[in-house]
Amino acid sequence: MAKKEEKSKVVLEREYIIPLRKEFQKAPSYKRAKKTIKALKEFLAKHMKSDNIKIGKYLNLKVWEHGIKNPPHKVKVKVEKYDDGLIKAELTDAPVEKPKEEKKKTTLEKQEKKQPEKKPEEKKEEPAKEKKKEEPKETKSKEKKPAEDKKAVKEEKLKVKKSSN
Repeated sequence: MAKKEEKSKVVLEREYIIPLRKEFQKAPSYKRAKKTIKALKEFLAKHMKSDNIKIGKYLNLKVWEHGIKNPPHKVKVKVEKYDDGLIKAELTDAPVEKPKEEKKKTTLEKQEKKQPEKKPEEKKEEPAKEKKKEEPKETKSKEKKPAEDKKAVKEEKLKVKKSSN
């Protein structure tokens, strides 16, 4: 049986402001964001002394934020080097994601949870249909009322005019 893998420890942690403009200006406009990613990896390989580099989700989104033709001129990055040589780079302001812990559930628990969910949904749908049927009737009656009110108002005005004459 395989043993559980131990998490590697952070050996080195640094923050860099990486200038990207000089590098991506060397590339044509339709390749600039790609060149920016390559420049990021080259910079990190040089400064952190390792070739095994992973760029974080938020850093990647920042580079591609304005499309392929207009990457950012510089980026502030937090870099971590692990004891196995892996380098992870992420934006300094990026939110920290916690690893999700998966819980193993038995098939019985899954079935029990699924069954109660279906019954309330069916009950919810039926009253919703009834409400939809009732609403058009109400709108029709509402439409009639203003028309009747207008007629009543006109009649009252005519009576007032006749009595004043």
